[in-house]
Amino acid sequence: MTTTNFVRLLALLLCAGGTTQAQDKKLFGYTDSAAIKQLQLEKQFDKQLSSSHIGQTIQSLSSKPHHISSAGGKAVAEDILQRFKSYGWDAEIVTYQVLFPTPKERVLELKGPTTYKALLKEPALKEDATSGQEGQLPTYNAWSADGDVEGELVYVNYGLPEDYEYLDRAGISVKGKIVIAKYGRSWRGSKPKVAQEHGAAGCIIYSDPKDDGYYNGDVYPKGAFKNEYGVQRGSVMDIVIYPGDPLTPNVGATADAQRLDRLQAPNLLKIPVLPISYHDATPLLKALEGPVAPEEWRGALPLTYHIGGGKARVHLKLAFDWQIRPCNNVIAKLKGSEQPDQWVIRGNHHDAWVNGAADPISGLAALLEEAKAIGELHKQGYQPRRTLVYCAWDGEEPGLLGSTEWVEDHAAELKEKAVVYINSDGNGRGFLNASGSHALETLVNEVARDITDPQTQVSILARKQAADVLKATTPKAKKEKLAKQGIAIGAMGSGSDYSSFLQHLGVPSLDLGFGGEDAGGEYHSIYDSYDDYSRFKDPSFSYGVVLSQTAGHTVLRLADAVNLPFDFRKLYETVNGYVSELTELAGNLRESTAIDNQLIRERKYQLATDTAKHLLPPAQKSEVPYLDFSPLQNALIGLDTTTAALAAKKNLTGAAYNKVLYQAEQQLLSEKGLPARAWYKHTLYAPGFYTGYGVKTIPGVREAIEQRRWTEAQEQISVAAEAIKRLSVYLNALTHAS
Repeated sequence: MTTTNFVRLLALLLCAGGTTQAQDKKLFGYTDSAAIKQLQLEKQFDKQLSSSHIGQTIQSLSSKPHHISSAGGKAVAEDILQRFKSYGWDAEIVTYQVLFPTPKERVLELKGPTTYKALLKEPALKEDATSGQEGQLPTYNAWSADGDVEGELVYVNYGLPEDYEYLDRAGISVKGKIVIAKYGRSWRGSKPKVAQEHGAAGCIIYSDPKDDGYYNGDVYPKGAFKNEYGVQRGSVMDIVIYPGDPLTPNVGATADAQRLDRLQAPNLLKIPVLPISYHDATPLLKALEGPVAPEEWRGALPLTYHIGGGKARVHLKLAFDWQIRPCNNVIAKLKGSEQPDQWVIRGNHHDAWVNGAADPISGLAALLEEAKAIGELHKQGYQPRRTLVYCAWDGEEPGLLGSTEWVEDHAAELKEKAVVYINSDGNGRGFLNASGSHALETLVNEVARDITDPQTQVSILARKQAADVLKATTPKAKKEKLAKQGIAIGAMGSGSDYSSFLQHLGVPSLDLGFGGEDAGGEYHSIYDSYDDYSRFKDPSFSYGVVLSQTAGHTVLRLADAVNLPFDFRKLYETVNGYVSELTELAGNLRESTAIDNQLIRERKYQLATDTAKHLLPPAQKSEVPYLDFSPLQNALIGLDTTTAALAAKKNLTGAAYNKVLYQAEQQLLSEKGLPARAWYKHTLYAPGFYTGYGVKTIPGVREAIEQRRWTEAQEQISVAAEAIKRLSVYLNALTHAS
């Protein structure tokens, strides 16, 4: 039995006995009679959705390169504007003025012991109609520093902090040298950031075929995976400090905004960085000498992977055109009939590195299909209770520019009016991926229960749960997944337009999309095209319809609920799990440090392998002190009591009550923000300082422990505990309301 068939069978078993008629389905926040009407509305909404129209939208909007500030980008924004207006929405283009660098000069040369000049170009393919167009951004990393450097080349694996620890033990310094790192295992911007911290003069990033190429399957155009010339463009702005225009932190980048000096912006690199193909990487890696790389560092290129320390030298020269450019958001509104000052916000970006059929147009096409369907219902008499705000963001790719500037510009209004922000960012084929504010987990499960997966004909909820069971690595974990009612949604890191809503303002947020059966290597390359998408991503465009249903039903339920469907019990359960993880993390680190220090003292590291005897031994690490987690644990006891009492209250309703519910997330913000990055204010969710896109939960505490800053860890335990106590006190007032 194939894996796909096994997942389908398991999903059918999970569905068995759980199917209910529409009139029997319960909707959180709705009376039984209101639930029936809402489900009927959603059926009418679904009838307006067309997979063929979604495919046409993807083909049309990805027909030309359309990066921020380009002629193609402006044309796409104007196209979207006209679509919204034709659907009956009140729409406008809102323009900000943001910094955005484009390349003027790119040179990468191997100077010795042999010579090679990198191509730095992806070739057009006859099988890909848009791959040879004018107006393409060249292969580069936005926000690299200008630079003209030459130095010895060192291979640093994925460029993670632990990779540099290995190099230190091997006696290899990168100071004043140029490093070459593989894409993967961390966000691309973390690689030059860590290299810069270790004194490197420049950074090169390449995609190894073991991670993103022929090792995984046939390459494009025969198959979906990255060919030898493909390059992943992308931003290397240090968004973990703050995203958006680097010159206008905390304020909207309007024409008259006060701006920082670019060279003083704390989220911009000081060294040059360039992405290359594995075709261009091969001569560089072949030239390396020195120690053979450890097995886990080796990729799939036909060469022996060495670390460096020999005669391999490279010349890297980069220069950019640093200009302030227009950033065109499209904002469409449908006014609410009863609570017009409560906004349900839906967004997906429209800018791409090149044509961007998958990223972002596939997600944007689903959003526009939702807007079309809601517009048609509105023409037939439907009036949402709350105001709907649909947004097509510009400048997401260089660093969440459009959404961040709009959020910063409207911060006070959004704190008052924003009920939930629902994001998507590209879409594929396979399983539901949902992350966000955990008080919305019940809502996500109910929405997913009611939508059919087009491939298996079971609910998208059952299919996702089946996949989660299959992925579990132990029998115990499999049993827990099987026993769980529904699915857990993920926590949000960064890398898409939800970041400023949730992590800066405390607006409850969700991120939705489908994937898992659409692997490929087109990401941020010229091959992210309609030809690629229609062959390898979602050929029938049926998952575009499913994303429209998932996000659209979520929008409609939030728009029309008499009582907003926030389930704070789920939030308590999730945070309780996070705190357990933190106590276990500290305990495991204490134990492993003690063992490692003993091995170092007894010189057993040097005796472990032949390779190890050539390395410097690891340095002794400070013992891990006992951290006092009782403030967090006591705060959780209070949250448990309060959320249980609130769940038992059945007589609360009204606009004021709902406002308390959607503003509750703001209680979890810390006024001072996270250590070393005050823009991020949420105490539960943030991108990791060295993971970028990847989330760190209760980040102030978790990262202090991971980075062995014990005083800070204890301080952040108190900060997180106070935030949880604020939320408890805030919600407790509702439990005493009559």
